[in-house]
Amino acid sequence: MTAPIGPLSPSGGAMRGLDGARSITVPVFPGNGKPGAVDPSEGPTFAETFSRAMNEVSETRDRGADLARRFAAGEPVELHTVMAASEEAGLALDLAIELRNKVVEAYRTLINMQS
Repeated sequence: MTAPIGPLSPSGGAMRGLDGARSITVPVFPGNGKPGAVDPSEGPTFAETFSRAMNEVSETRDRGADLARRFAAGEPVELHTVMAASEEAGLALDLAIELRNKVVEAYRTLINMQS
């Protein structure tokens, strides 16, 4: 189960703004928010979650590049929309890099604990 961050539609799902921006969803633990209360067979695996996150980063980057290309070609695209999409792509990449760094750090910590 996921809980959207950002504006909600009356039906409870995340909605898209006029510029095509989408909200981000984060996993929510059932059972009073306690991770131990969840059956591990439920929900996506780490690999699925990580793959989905990387795909979203790639889609965000592609969207920013597409808007910049359309703006440069003279299509009717607002400059602020291009700048916002480019900034969103940069932030998504920064977040992915930090996530990777934390995963590598955790892996190294586990390896050092075993030695």
